[in-house]
Formats: sequence, C-alpha cells, structure tokens
Amino acid sequence: MSRVRARSGADMARALRWPDLVGLGLGGMVGAGVFVTTGRATRLYAGPAVVVSYAIAGLCALLSAFCYTEFAVDMPVAGGAFSYLRVTFGELAAFLTGANLIMEYVFSNAAVARSFTAYLGTAVGVDAPSKWRIAVPGLPKGFNEVDLVAVGVILLITVCICYSTKESSSLNMVLTAVHVLFIMFVIVMGFWRGDTRNLTRPADPEHNPGGFFPHGAAGVFNGAAMVYLSYIGYDAVSTMAEEVERPSRDIPIGVSGSVVLVTLLYCLMAASMSMLLPYDAIDTEAPFSGAFKGSSGWGWVSNVIGAGASLGILTSLMVAMLGQARYLCVIGRSGVMPAWLARVNPRTATPVNASAFLGVFTAALALFTELDILLNLVCIGTLFVFYMVANAVVYRRYVAAAEDDEEGRRRGAVPTLAFLLAFSLVALCFTLVWKLAPRGGARTGLLVACGAAAAAAVAAFRALVPQARRPELWGVPAMPWVPAASVFLNVFLLGSLDRPSYVRFGFFTAAAALVYVLYSVHASYDADEAAAALDGAKVLDEGCKV
Repeated sequence: MSRVRARSGADMARALRWPDLVGLGLGGMVGAGVFVTTGRATRLYAGPAVVVSYAIAGLCALLSAFCYTEFAVDMPVAGGAFSYLRVTFGELAAFLTGANLIMEYVFSNAAVARSFTAYLGTAVGVDAPSKWRIAVPGLPKGFNEVDLVAVGVILLITVCICYSTKESSSLNMVLTAVHVLFIMFVIVMGFWRGDTRNLTRPADPEHNPGGFFPHGAAGVFNGAAMVYLSYIGYDAVSTMAEEVERPSRDIPIGVSGSVVLVTLLYCLMAASMSMLLPYDAIDTEAPFSGAFKGSSGWGWVSNVIGAGASLGILTSLMVAMLGQARYLCVIGRSGVMPAWLARVNPRTATPVNASAFLGVFTAALALFTELDILLNLVCIGTLFVFYMVANAVVYRRYVAAAEDDEEGRRRGAVPTLAFLLAFSLVALCFTLVWKLAPRGGARTGLLVACGAAAAAAVAAFRALVPQARRPELWGVPAMPWVPAASVFLNVFLLGSLDRPSYVRFGFFTAAAALVYVLYSVHASYDADEAAAALDGAKVLDEGCKV
C-alpha cells in the first residue's frame, strides 16, 4: 500500500478530525435535492408518512455507511470504494465501478451547478433562470443556453479544493452551519404555520385517500426508494481517510454521525411540510417555497428557501468534487490511468492535477449542457457501488487474506461467493415480485417467502462458515446480518430505477471496459513491473553497500 501511495510523489496532509468529517458528511448529503425530493415522495407515494420513508432510508444509509467505515478504518487511504474493491475483487471490478462513479459525479456536479443558477434566482426574486443564461442560436435544444454562473461556481470551488483540504473543510463547515440554520428556519416556520389536520386529511377526499398512510406500506417503501437519493454523499467522506488524523476514531464518528444527523433533519423537514398543506396539494417541483407563496404576506419565505438551497448546492458540490478528485487520484496511483493524475502537490498536499482536470471537465459540461437529472444525482452508479462494497466487506471477512494460504482462500471463497450470489438472487426475486406482481394474497405470500429465504440464507451462512479474519480496530456489527441487509436494500432500490438509468450505466460500463482492455491493463502491468524493478534495484544497492 505504501509503495502505491508513493507514486503520488508526496503525502496528503492528515489535517482532518471527526468534526470536519461530520461537516463534510452533512455538506455532501444536505443539498438542494431534499427541497424537491420531499414533495415528490409525499404527493406521489407516501403522503404524510413520508416521515417514515425518510427514517427507513436513513436506516438503509446507516447500514451502507457501516460497510464503508470498516474498510476506511482498516485501509485509511484515499479512493474509497475503488481501493476497497481493488484489494477484494481485483482490478477490473474496481476500475469498472470507479469509472462509473466518477462519470456519475461529473455529470451530476454539472447538473447541480446549473441548478445553482435557478435557486440563486429564487433567492433574489428572479423566477426564470433563463434570464441569467445566454441563448446561443443554432445549437440543439438542451445545449443552447450558456450558464456562466455555473461555470464560475465550479471553477471557484476547484481553486479552493486545490489550495488546501483543511481550508476547504473549514469553508464547508461555515457554509453547512449557515445552511442548517436555513433548514431549521424552514422547519420552525412549517410547524408554526402548519395544521396537524393536514397529516390525515387530503385536500380532495373524494378522489384521494385519507389517513397518515394514504397509500399503505407500499407507498412508504416506494417513497423511501425515492428519498434515499437524498442521503448520497456520505461515501465521499471515506475518500478523505488518508487525510484524517485518527482514522480508527474519527471515521466511524464522522460517517455514522453525519447520517444520523441528516436523518433527523430530513424527518423534521418532512413533518413540517406535511403540516403546511394536505399531501395532495403539495407542489412536486418546489414544495416548501410553493406552500409559502400561496400564503398572503409570506412570499418572502420562498426567497429565504432559495438562499438556503443555494448554500446547500455549494456544500454538496464542494464535498462531491473533493471526493471525485481523490477517486481519480487513487485510480492514477494504481496505474490504470495516467500517473500524472495521481500527483499530490508537495506544497498544498492535495491532488491538484486530478482536481483541476475534473473541475475543467465538469465546468465544460455545465457551460452548455442542460442535465435534467437533479433527482438522480449519483443514482445507479453509486447504488451499484454501495452494493459492491457491502458484498466486499462480507467476502473480506470470510475469505483468508494471506497470499500464501491458497487452500484457505479456496475453502472460504467458494461458500462465500455462493452465499453472496444466492442472496442477491433472492433479493432480486423479492424486488421483481414487489414491482411486477398484482396486489393480492399470492403477492404477499411470495414476498414473505422471499424474505424468509433471505433470512434463512444469512443464518445458515453465519452458522456454517467461520470468519477468516476479524478487524483489529473497528468492524461492522452483527456480521453478516448488517451487510446482508445493505445488499438486500440496495438491490431493492436498484430495482426502482428507470430504464434510461440502466442504459446510461450500460453505456458507461462498456466504455470503461474498452478503456481498460485497450489501455489500463497494460499500463497497470508496466507500473507494477517498474515498481518491482525499483525495489530490486534498492535491494541490490543495499547489498553493495554492505
């Protein structure tokens, strides 16, 4: 690991503590998406029970966060999931997932930067963001509006994260604190202006069901699948592990603490919004600002919401750009991408090359391209990585890591891989039944059977297969139940995504596989050969000195 890290030329500064990580987690998760996602999930799926949807989604995020935390404590290096999957499932699996994740980050950051223009306009009373964009005749629709504000925001953040990680964290802490104050203001206003009768009474009782659970358990879980995307961002914290002073203490507190705090904020926001209006009268595009615009004398609150959302965009952009640069830096270290991207500036102790490269590329996309994927910021790529990391933490615990114990690895690998495959298939069956089967007794019976089969598989695996290793500092509790639950829930959430998401994922994966076959596999071999030759030369030199 130290030899691979040395390819960056300099070490990243260990300057972060757990408050920094909590701030980065909050900044990465609490973006502008929650202001839109809550309205959609409430009106279309869960109704006032969207509070329960957020609690379920928060539990799912916490399970995935535990898996990330074990790896980050055991391997405190930059690169997050790429580093974890590389040592567990090999270079190809790591490269494909890492490449997809970087592409999703870049595209979503460009989309979020363009949405900053819209929310900033709301904050100052400009409802149409096109007033701040330059129309270019002759270009196709969706590519014909130049957004210089979005480009400026991306470039400013790029300069900031290149300058210093600690200063970037401090700026994020300030922006996140102000953003949370805006959110608390919205929550207080919602409870103050709200009516508890809206929690059970629809605006149109003749056409829409009433009650706290108007669409039953199905609506709650479908709502959880949608709002789960509001939790994406904590994974970027694990990419900062190489810059944490005490990883074994700070990373578990930072990752888990940020998820718990965000869950509390989201549940309070959902409850206050449900009290403001009946669920069937909520504006799906701008639920909070729409609720206050309809109240005489309270339109100014929508401007405050726009200002808060603008700050949320800045913090989520900063954390995402910090994370994507470290992913690319570690991919460059491994030799599968040009080594130039892995260089760490010795003066700033940051991956300047990777940060600048991705910053310019993201700015170029944000300049012209209207990317209408705000609700799917890092959707299928990140969910797939969460799924892979949960599988990887089980595999690493139950398969011997010693290179000279091939027989031990084989004994552990066969039952572990069989369990992971069978469990994923059961989760897929549950998801297909949930999505496709008509409601009725047969559907309920199939769902119960799938759930029982999944629980039985985990219990049998736990009883029959011993763990090959136990983490020295911090590990996922209740192994393998927690990562198995994470696998199950991520498969379920992957099943909720639309067809274009899978088309985009397939295209990115095919492109990444082509790059790996034509370039990366050869470059990685050359890098390993050069490193081995350098080590041999050092040994020979030491022998000559003796």
